[in-house]
Amino acid sequence: MRPSKARTYYLGLCLTYHDPALAIVGPDGGVLFAEAAERRLQSKRALNAPPDDLFQLPALLQAHCADADEFVVACNWQESRPLHERLARWLGWLSPRGILANAGRRVHAWLEPYQLYHMQAAQHHALKSRLLNLARSLRRDFPGIPVRFRGYDHHLCHAAVACYGSPFDTAACAVIDSYGETGSMAFFAYRDGRLRPIAGLEGPQSLGFYYMKLTELCGFDWLGGEEWKVMGLASYGKTDAEVLGWLREMMRVEALGLSTRHDVFFDRLQRLEARRRRPGEAPEAAADLAHTGQQFFTETVHCLLTHLHDREGSDNLAFAGGCALNSTCNGQILESTPFQALYVPPAPTDDGTALGAAWLAYREDHPEQVFEASHLSPYLGSEIPVADIERFARYAGLPVRRLPGPALADAAAGLLAEGKILGWVQGRAEFGPRALGNRSILADPRRAETAERINREVKFRERFRPYAPAILHEHGPDWFEAYQESPYMERTLRFRPEARERVPAVVHVDGTGRLQTVNPEWNPRLHDLLSRFHRLSGVPVLLDTSFNVMGKPIVHSMEDAFGVFLGSGLDALAVGDHLFTKPETPS
Repeated sequence: MRPSKARTYYLGLCLTYHDPALAIVGPDGGVLFAEAAERRLQSKRALNAPPDDLFQLPALLQAHCADADEFVVACNWQESRPLHERLARWLGWLSPRGILANAGRRVHAWLEPYQLYHMQAAQHHALKSRLLNLARSLRRDFPGIPVRFRGYDHHLCHAAVACYGSPFDTAACAVIDSYGETGSMAFFAYRDGRLRPIAGLEGPQSLGFYYMKLTELCGFDWLGGEEWKVMGLASYGKTDAEVLGWLREMMRVEALGLSTRHDVFFDRLQRLEARRRRPGEAPEAAADLAHTGQQFFTETVHCLLTHLHDREGSDNLAFAGGCALNSTCNGQILESTPFQALYVPPAPTDDGTALGAAWLAYREDHPEQVFEASHLSPYLGSEIPVADIERFARYAGLPVRRLPGPALADAAAGLLAEGKILGWVQGRAEFGPRALGNRSILADPRRAETAERINREVKFRERFRPYAPAILHEHGPDWFEAYQESPYMERTLRFRPEARERVPAVVHVDGTGRLQTVNPEWNPRLHDLLSRFHRLSGVPVLLDTSFNVMGKPIVHSMEDAFGVFLGSGLDALAVGDHLFTKPETPS
């Protein structure tokens, strides 16, 4: 029995083998911290790493939970594993020998057996070794304090972060990803703070697996999270009617499920393999395949969501799971389905389930509490200590100025208007995969060559990759058709024709942009900077991209930020109140 007046802290852990994460929810249900492990480790997706880092965790617990009377540890997977996974382990298919031999029965899924069994084996290992670091830290630093453990259904954790973080009192919720306990999709009704399951898909069919296969066929690495590249490349292609026909034959929507035509699946899969981008070919060689694959994905998701609306009736949609990161699909949902409002959380993929699990545990203990609906802030991660900034200011040997208050925004806006490329590190890091003005690279969108320069000299990535426009919310309708608020850069919208020529660096080849809405309530410092740039340039838009280089996570520490600054074509770096420049950059 929980003590009636105990100060209970809820620790949510994503125990998935990819994108592990930790969240802390306080005694009042407020989010105190949420961050993916990849940030601190600076290892993309932190594959096979624990979420409860033995060196970071004690400091976090002391910073946020020092007065704890009790802990509840909530995990994003149920402890018991499905029968098919236990059977595969017993038969040796999940062992290194089994994976090398590509052992196991070929199922009607988009991936090879060794890929599926590697995922299952890695997930089994993650769950088997779960919470070891956390247990040691709690025993040492909080001896005698009660600790309760809970595990929740994986898709329910996705639904929790989508619904509890949304501005909705009622909503239909769709969770679409690669897999959960028994399948790849689940649908819920959300009302009065409660989630009610209404449908789910069991078996190997998966839109997440499909997009992994599409990524692979286009010549990219889905294990490294390169699905983004397919979305960017798709705009350069056109529909291949033959490929689209094969895809529609292989998988189709039935109500709130997916079905496979077993008689043609492997034959069509072999035909798709013949379209695979070959080694040495330019990415653009796969543009038609990417375009057609994205088209099929979008039409399939929209069909499922239309059935969900027919089933549940709510005009509000909360959308989570890995497939909810597809901004191209998201940007068309309100036009192509009956839903009138869409919410995608800042971390819709597995890192977000750490917060979902913590919230589920909190609400289980407070069933009568009324929760006010509001947008979840994405700024929940780590903050660079002032002492670290001052140390670099003293020893870096570069021009640096301390500019408190509005002076920093004034100087930064001036550099941006001059065409300089700026690293911008402020406050707490974003929770989720996208930089939203606290760990960003910013630039003037009026110059087309700016995007080319960032790809070539700063990010070191392919030329077809687009950049996002961060726009002052009050100007959104003047710049985008069918404008929608997009606080987390989660949807792609179409620029108005008259606006495209004014900001060519952030207009994709198809006339769209994956925008971030900026308002003073969500990010006052970014709003101030953007407002000052608007006054200088006449344009209420900045180019905004994540502060990293290709293949690396967003920067975490002062050392990370300076490594990118000095090792790339960045002109200036603003961290806190300090503005660092390179000798050739006017200051």
